[in-house]
Amino acid sequence: MLDKYEKYYLQIGRNVAYYRRLKGLTQAELAKMLQCEISFVGQIEAPNIAKAMSLDMLFKICETLDIFPADLLHLRGWMSTDHKR
Repeated sequence: MLDKYEKYYLQIGRNVAYYRRLKGLTQAELAKMLQCEISFVGQIEAPNIAKAMSLDMLFKICETLDIFPADLLHLRGWMSTDHKR
């Protein structure tokens, strides 16, 4: 299933990077706040790695960055013809 939604995982990662930078945090600082490995944050944000994460981690990232889950889930192109009902 990861391949099917790869572009959305990548967009979520770009959104994490955007809001992290907006808060003036490094990947290392965010990782410390999340109590996770720096490599995990790097994989989430990497433009060539579609890294899945749990909803718990997504919510923890949002709480740490003081944003809403919808901010990370703003996915450009979601309503393409591939995903219309």
